[in-house]
Formats: sequence, structure tokens, C-alpha cells
Amino acid sequence: MLMKSERDVEEVIKKQLEATLNTLETFTWAYVVLSKKDMSCIFGVTNYPNEWVKHYRENGVQYTDPVVITALKRLTPFPWNEKLMARSGYDFAEFFNQASEYEVVDGYTFVLHDYNNNFVTLSFIISSERKTRIMQTLLQNKGDISMLLASVHETYLTLTSFSEKTEDSNKAKQLTKREREILYWTSVGKTYQETGIILGIKVRTVKFHMLNIVKKMGVANARHAVRLGVELRLIQPVK
Repeated sequence: MLMKSERDVEEVIKKQLEATLNTLETFTWAYVVLSKKDMSCIFGVTNYPNEWVKHYRENGVQYTDPVVITALKRLTPFPWNEKLMARSGYDFAEFFNQASEYEVVDGYTFVLHDYNNNFVTLSFIISSERKTRIMQTLLQNKGDISMLLASVHETYLTLTSFSEKTEDSNKAKQLTKREREILYWTSVGKTYQETGIILGIKVRTVKFHMLNIVKKMGVANARHAVRLGVELRLIQPVK
């Protein structure tokens, strides 16, 4: 199935999460995908208070969020408590002051690390008046919720991987006939000079076309362009 936008992906993930979570309890939850490389937030679906979500995104709160910092080094679920945060070695006083304004203070987080060098969290806000009940539900169903997170993230990876390949393919289809020729000869090991001789053009013209190929395909260099071209089956012998 072709996903038309990030909103479509959000809707699928939300429905999959709620199909299980709503059978257990009425939760306030957040599913978030973050990059281990730079801690940027790649994707998120939540029913957290809108004001907190807006504040979080606009201010890049994930860089100072103790839950995120703790989750980066965890494999098992954990509760949000002062003792746990103190062991991390960071001073989170300012964060907790901000979070308390939106009643986001107590909670529980499940963690998953994937093969794309991302880490994923499924967090639950625990209100003081329902703390005992919610914690009991989370602990009793810890294994099932961990499996739910894995299943949901697998769905996310499948949907976004398909979308990324489609986007790459669309970019590659913008290549001109000459650019496809140069990409082909590069893929079979020809140097820029050899490619220029074969095509009857100057070396600087070959380099110019390769620069355009790299830009159009959204890759880092010629080698990456060739690899992507092979993956998308765009490189064919010149007739």
C-alpha cells in the first residue's frame, strides 16, 4: 500500500496502538522515534496534551528530556522517578519545572532499538489520582506492551521504507538520457576520462553531469548514486 503522507502513517500507527491499549486501560501515551546519531525526533504519534506537544517540538525538548536521555541507554522498561534521573548525572530541575506546568511529571516508558540506528519509546503519563491502577495495569501487561511496541515499530519501518524507496525512485526518474549513460559507465568501472572518450564529451562535462545526478538522486557522492541506481534497477546497458 502506498502511503501518501506522514499523516497517513500516523493514522495507521495510532490505530494499531489503540486497538490493544484501549482494551487494557484509558492511557495517555506517546510513540516516538529518535535518531541515536543526533537525538533528533524523526516521528511521533501521541495523545499527550496539545500544549505540551507543541512546546516540546518547538523547543527541541528531547535534547534535555531525562526520559529520552535515560531511554538511550536502556533496553528494559522504566518508571520516571527522581532516583533514576539522579543516576544519569544530569540536573533536570528546569525540565521538571516546565513539565509540571503541563501535568507531565510521572510516567513509565518502554524502549526499543532498531537496525536503522534509531531508538523508540512508548511512554505513558501517569496521573496522581490513577497512579496505582495504571501502574498495576502496565506492570501486569509489561510483556504484551513490549511486544506491541515491537510490532508497531515494525509496521512503521515497513511503511516508511516503502515511502523512501518510492521517493528515491521518483528522483532517479528525473535523470536525462545523458545522465543515465554516465551513471551506467560509472557503474561498470569506467573513469570520468574513459566515460568522456566513450561518449565523445569532455571530462569536465562528465563531472558536471555526475554532479547533477548526485543532486537529483539526493545522495552524497557518485558511489552512492551508483549503489542506489543498482538497488532501484535503473542502471541498464547503453544501447
